[in-house]
Amino acid sequence: MDLPAAYELRAPNPGDLEAVAAVFAAAALVDEPAAAAAGHVVLDADFLADEWQRAGFALATDAWVVTDGTRAIVGYAQAMLEEPNVEAWGIVHPAHRSRGVGSALLDRVEERASALMAGRASARFRFVITAGDAAAEALLRARGLRFVRHFWHMEIHLAGPVDPSPSPAGIEIVPIEPSTDLPVVHSVIDEAFADHWDHQPEPFDQWAEERTGTPSYDPTLWLLATEGGRPAGALTGSVLGDRGWVGDLGVLAAYRGRGVGTALLRRSLDTFWRRGLRQVVLSVDADNQATALYERVGLMVVSRWDIWER
Repeated sequence: MDLPAAYELRAPNPGDLEAVAAVFAAAALVDEPAAAAAGHVVLDADFLADEWQRAGFALATDAWVVTDGTRAIVGYAQAMLEEPNVEAWGIVHPAHRSRGVGSALLDRVEERASALMAGRASARFRFVITAGDAAAEALLRARGLRFVRHFWHMEIHLAGPVDPSPSPAGIEIVPIEPSTDLPVVHSVIDEAFADHWDHQPEPFDQWAEERTGTPSYDPTLWLLATEGGRPAGALTGSVLGDRGWVGDLGVLAAYRGRGVGTALLRRSLDTFWRRGLRQVVLSVDADNQATALYERVGLMVVSRWDIWER
């Protein structure tokens, strides 16, 4: 679809980071006003900076911005191969919606997705939108996509030190040693998530490149739970700006129901507090039973987003 007069589409450059983040902030004020007013804008400049530096992602080919007549950025979208699928998402500034900006961005995303999916017979094209965005839903439905899953961002504001409490009987929780423990963490996460929706096993080398290849990688925030020297669970963490992020939290089936996940999470929150971080965020499948664990520890839902696919 052609853009209206005065609008232009181009690839972003690193200097566009703050302007793109401002579009996400403006959209949050309209799409999720309560969370945004409370300072819970998850997709901020720090989040985007980390995205732009992920292994396999290139601004020149995998992202687009739309500018208006004043050359201000009013829309953004990106697409990336997440074996075996292509994952994409984007946003349009509320003041520029219903003008064809979103359709034009989706055109570019779909074109890039087709190239990335070439030769992958089982690949799916996925697009992420803010939950309840009726206009975006209609646009995706018209392109042949269907809704498949709800996800949440959950967050906690740490008002004081977090008591990590004693670990479950027989369980030891320690920071990882990157030189030896990365394969162990990979094995734990892969096995723990084997039955989760859309889990895709990854070879260790690929997994390690993705997890350690961005500036936010900090192995001192990763934890390993063991019993008698055998792995029981693992947690990955990172820092983006002034927020702590919990990445993966997995407990092997044989150790579930003993409080291992709770112990890992509380130890992680305590570590973030001691680092001077007061907000901690994580992403979770809304149907994952772990949401109850997160709520018990004090996290609350601050944004909701949906995955659509074709």
